[in-house]
Amino acid sequence: LPLPGVTINYRHGLPVITLTLPTRSERCWFTVKPMVTTVGAFLQDVQKEDKGIERAEVFATDGSKVSDATLMEILLMNDFKLVINNTAYSVSPPVKDKLSSEHATEMEDIKSLVHRLFVALHLEDHQIKKERELLQKLDHLKEELLPLEQMKARITHSADAKTSRLLWVGLALMSTQGGALAWLTWWVYSWDIMEPVTYFITYGSAMAFYAYFVLTKQDYIYPDAKDRQFLHYFYRKSKTQHFNVERYNKLKEDLAEAEESLRRLRQPLHLRLPIQEINDKD
Repeated sequence: LPLPGVTINYRHGLPVITLTLPTRSERCWFTVKPMVTTVGAFLQDVQKEDKGIERAEVFATDGSKVSDATLMEILLMNDFKLVINNTAYSVSPPVKDKLSSEHATEMEDIKSLVHRLFVALHLEDHQIKKERELLQKLDHLKEELLPLEQMKARITHSADAKTSRLLWVGLALMSTQGGALAWLTWWVYSWDIMEPVTYFITYGSAMAFYAYFVLTKQDYIYPDAKDRQFLHYFYRKSKTQHFNVERYNKLKEDLAEAEESLRRLRQPLHLRLPIQEINDKD
């Protein structure tokens, strides 16, 4: 029959397993770290404490053997059997929900301390490594963008020049039209004859602006019309120059995203690094 003799209590938020050593016939308690200690490590500690222990194993309540690699935190969630030599002990760990609020608070304090220690020891190295990766990515993106930026500058200059020429041509045509109407009105015909002509010219212009709206779904506003014509010349020139606009836009988006990530990363990073190292990086 299973013999009692193994008890589990919590002290300072950690489980303390108390059992009777078979050879020395005395009670001995073992403090375990449930999130770190494995079942195998616990059994080794028990065997080291009493050299007369030849067999130490842990079984679940259904009789299956618990692996030595299982964490004590998992083991202490349910009842189990501890077999030492030929003696089996039934163990019922206390339910965590029934622990005192003081023990629960101490456990949370320990977890918070471990988290702060991990951050203090590893976060800075991680940030420095991440910063180097972002800097390498920025260099690679800028290297890919350099020839595209040069080609885009040439195409932009050409498209802008064509757009400007078109605007000046439009101004010249309007001036010519005004001069022709004035000449026909005062020197060739009278206003009675030219009035219907100017009316139909005005009406035709209104139809042209309406057609522009129907085709583009935009009002005919001079800055917008100029930008639309510029884009028309730009994309037409891009095709002849084999300039990949989609690839260029994707690289620009990746570059902006990398620069923003580096900016967010460097805010806490500059607060943690020594001044000399920051100056070296700048």
